[in-house]
Amino acid sequence: MEDERMHGFTQYTPTRIIFGKETQKQAGELAKSLKASKVFVVYGGGSVVRSGLLDEVTASLKEAGLEYMTVGGVKPNPRLSFAREAVKKSIEFGTDFVLAVGGGSVINTSKAVAHGTANPDTDIWEFWSKKQTVKRSLPVGVVLTLAAAGSETSDSAVLTNEETKIKRGLSTDFNRPAFAIMNPELTYTLPKYQVGCGIVDIMMHTLDRYFTQTENNELTDEIAEGLLRTVIRNGAVAIKDSHDYNAMSEIMWAGSLSHNGITGLGAEKDFAVHQLGHELSAKFDIAHGASLSAVWGAWATYVYDVKPSRFAQYARRVWNVEEADDVKAAQQGIQKTVAYFALLDMPTSFREAKEIGSKTDEEVKQMAHGCSYEGTRTIGSFKVCDENDIYEIYKLANK
Repeated sequence: MEDERMHGFTQYTPTRIIFGKETQKQAGELAKSLKASKVFVVYGGGSVVRSGLLDEVTASLKEAGLEYMTVGGVKPNPRLSFAREAVKKSIEFGTDFVLAVGGGSVINTSKAVAHGTANPDTDIWEFWSKKQTVKRSLPVGVVLTLAAAGSETSDSAVLTNEETKIKRGLSTDFNRPAFAIMNPELTYTLPKYQVGCGIVDIMMHTLDRYFTQTENNELTDEIAEGLLRTVIRNGAVAIKDSHDYNAMSEIMWAGSLSHNGITGLGAEKDFAVHQLGHELSAKFDIAHGASLSAVWGAWATYVYDVKPSRFAQYARRVWNVEEADDVKAAQQGIQKTVAYFALLDMPTSFREAKEIGSKTDEEVKQMAHGCSYEGTRTIGSFKVCDENDIYEIYKLANK
């Protein structure tokens, strides 16, 4: 059994946050203050072009006297092949600062570009496949357009190798951006589906820390529970009206706090649901948030009886469940969470996820084999799950 006392920890969150309206106009000055001279700007689809945001950002770089190069086309579940090409362009340009204008996929790609540019003799997948360690990188700045991944303050970055259909995360302090510009108005144009995916991802970054065997960790628990209540309340508003500044502000700030480490300090992390979801994103190219909501209920149902009191605490403090019996309270908390995902129009099973659909038993076995890295690893810590456990969870999600 894991030691149940609060663990020692190191909290390192060096990212300068610039939050509020019109803040995107400060991008140039902020980059210049960090000794930037040649800025490599990474963005996704056409929305930042159509909205005029990219022009605003590049104008601020010009005004600060900085050279820049722009590269667009990042897709959700960011691709290794795109990042590799961007690294080549960045090295040719002589980049000394990378600026992400977008959401999690753009930021993750920018982190890869920074590592690749600073290590021109190393293929970036060497870092993601843990064959090499990042020992130097370039600074990354962010102009955030989507509240979800928390990548603007996190130490992690995820890439998908589309040749092998493998999705991998890399955690290193070199992934923490130098600054993050956060203007909630930049999220107004998001489609409802992306808002829903973002809310799920934000909740999951905290839930994957909250479900732990660690006890006597009161302040971290209170921070996590408060964040979850705030996201649940404001998410219900934002999903109906993405132009509600107050709701979008709360969600945007929660996104950063949910993945900068603060909602899990002193506790052993679980992150099984993220690993279950990564396999789905890699195989079916389903949006990250939707992959998480599709499996969370199955995972929770499978593991809660390891420690019903933890799920009961969650149900009572986050969902105001009044049931005195821990097992019944735990079940009600799980039901309320799944119902909330449904309220956001997020899938809560394979069948509800159009990219996945119902799977044969053989297909489910193959997915479990992939998620367990062909039977070579376990996932999670609340309940350590091997390939067979993963298969059982996927089976529940496949009903």
